[in-house]
Amino acid sequence: MKNLLIQTAKRTDLINAEQLAKFLEENHSGQRLDEALLSCPYFTEDMVLKLFAEALGCEFLSEIRPTSVPVEFVEAVPAAYAQHHFLIGIKTEDGETVEGADAETSDRQTELTVVLSKPLDANALDNVSKMTGLPVRPAISTRATITSVIDVAYEQRTTVIEDVAEELDSQNLDQLVDEVAASDDLLDVVNRPPVIRLVNDILFRALQLRASDIHVHPYEAKIQIRYRIDGILYDTLSLNRNVLPLIISRIKVMAGMDIAERRLPQDGRCSVRLGKREVDLRISTVPTSYGERSVLRLLDKSTALYGLDELGLYGEDLKKFDSLLTHSHGVIFVTGPTGSGKSTTLYACLNRINSAEKNVMTIEDPIEYQLEGISQMQVASKKGVTFANALRHVLRQDPDVIMIGEVRDIETARMAIQSSLTGHLVFSTLHTNDSAGALTRLLDLGLEPYLVSSSLIAVIAQRLVRKVCPECREVAEPADRELSELGIGSSDLSNGGEFFVGRGCERCFQTGYRGRTGVYEVMVLNEEIQNLVYKRETAGTIKKIALNAGMQTLRMDGARKVLAGVTTVSEVLRVTQADVM
Repeated sequence: MKNLLIQTAKRTDLINAEQLAKFLEENHSGQRLDEALLSCPYFTEDMVLKLFAEALGCEFLSEIRPTSVPVEFVEAVPAAYAQHHFLIGIKTEDGETVEGADAETSDRQTELTVVLSKPLDANALDNVSKMTGLPVRPAISTRATITSVIDVAYEQRTTVIEDVAEELDSQNLDQLVDEVAASDDLLDVVNRPPVIRLVNDILFRALQLRASDIHVHPYEAKIQIRYRIDGILYDTLSLNRNVLPLIISRIKVMAGMDIAERRLPQDGRCSVRLGKREVDLRISTVPTSYGERSVLRLLDKSTALYGLDELGLYGEDLKKFDSLLTHSHGVIFVTGPTGSGKSTTLYACLNRINSAEKNVMTIEDPIEYQLEGISQMQVASKKGVTFANALRHVLRQDPDVIMIGEVRDIETARMAIQSSLTGHLVFSTLHTNDSAGALTRLLDLGLEPYLVSSSLIAVIAQRLVRKVCPECREVAEPADRELSELGIGSSDLSNGGEFFVGRGCERCFQTGYRGRTGVYEVMVLNEEIQNLVYKRETAGTIKKIALNAGMQTLRMDGARKVLAGVTTVSEVLRVTQADVM
């Protein structure tokens, strides 16, 4: 084999033949020849693999389409085996042959091409042939190319949850309790106990559908699995009620909870992998009259954080928002109900101002995403680390910018205000309906008006609206009543703008919507608004003055996005209230 490689190197100039001969002569590591050459510092992986492909008469593939991986391979070969040995099976299209192969053996139904990153790994080749029951032929590609195809191919496999559930029903449930154990990778489902495969498939399908939450809801005669996709809950699967204890036990084991405790609520968290993707799960269980109910929140760590210009802020609002981040001190509140995207907005702000010159610290419950270059602190109420308590310690760390996950009480609110007065830029969140309501809420908590008016620089209210699916959108004509509710008049229509709705397709789960964007109400406190706060004026009065100063309300911003074809009239009406003052 050594002589063949040297002769091939001389013939093709893929590798310096003299350098190769010298290395092969000096190499006494006992490694297999391909492994030794791949670890050799003189040659790149690409060079070595192309040399082997030429010498062995195999095809070298610079890229592989995930769609060329046959279902038989995905079902027969565990993802962990493919990942460990860096191999993937592919099929050729009708009428095509892989270079170097006889036409007689190119029938895609009777032969599988196995792409290897270790050309001489004959054992792996034989094992794949045994697993699939098909004759195999080798091809060669780099580890990076093969790994990327493995992840996509196994993620795209169709999960048949119902089949696993039936298999679970047909087995002795008492025996399966002992099989509830931790599993590493959601792609690795081969030879797993049915309960593990069932829970893994439920998680897997949720990630395929971009769900943010999974609800396991027990009823008298069934278990309903529900996914929250783009803020809306959908019933996706019904299971036999007998498997509830197993599913809940599996979830509890994953989250490190007490599986014997079924009468008290429990919280936990864990991580699962989907190929190379890391997904955090926050898990809660509560006892109900029909058994334990569980909700799993999914946080995909591989999801890129949004930039400030990707949130859905338009023109003037984006400029206002950007200028707020240049302040050296003051408090900025982001308000809205749970699930309105407040944390995403705060992370985008921190990302924008994060620099080597500033010390940025956060206090969160929980830490949802890791931010590079920022110190993040986790609240732990059981250990006495509350928001207020943690803030005292953070202030001793010489911060320039502080982010407080949520202001829940007067102690935290007072400390946030005082922190801004001592020269810190403070970001936090409140649960109020609009921006003006946040000011009166702070006064209701017990803060002195002069503190609020002198420290607060802006309040941003927000909601999330679903975007029209780009794959199936079509022009629609909304009703006059809807347009009047939204505040869109004939003058707006004459300036152009088309209304769109989604017809519903596979890409959007037949909903007509795919993805979400924010609608915003950015209220910057000017001198007049500060005086109104000082006088304890109502939220309605403050809102009128802010509108006169050019503020766009949530519904107005939603109307702009409807006219731009981003979302629908009904969607904006669903998440915003009428502007009554």
